[in-house]
Amino acid sequence: QVQFVESGGGLVQSGGSLRLSCAASGFFLDGYAIGWFRQAPGKEREGVSCIGGSDGSTYYTDSVKGRFTISRDKAKATVYLQVENLKPEDTAVYSCAANLMRSSCSSRTTMRSYEYDYWGQGTQVTVSS
Repeated sequence: QVQFVESGGGLVQSGGSLRLSCAASGFFLDGYAIGWFRQAPGKEREGVSCIGGSDGSTYYTDSVKGRFTISRDKAKATVYLQVENLKPEDTAVYSCAANLMRSSCSSRTTMRSYEYDYWGQGTQVTVSS
């Protein structure tokens, strides 16, 4: 049974940092892109970042470039999202999932949420001003 479990969220002040983890069980990270998404109350789900399973390529949405860094540890079957210089507008539930249609992350088209499966339950990130 495939399962993705997110952790690492919390309450931080503006400018603070967190390290989010996405641990996969029953799933090999090789060959599939893994994406991080977020959803704030009353807003649509937004693709934040992804990392390619085949080549380690990465993609970031414009609002997080230079502040967020995605990485992976294949041995631990875990994908990380280091989030720094957090802003109140980063407040959301952050979730990870696997893109079963793509193995690399090259552009915004890689973040189509309907291409993703095995969604985790999410981890809450709250940034106070």
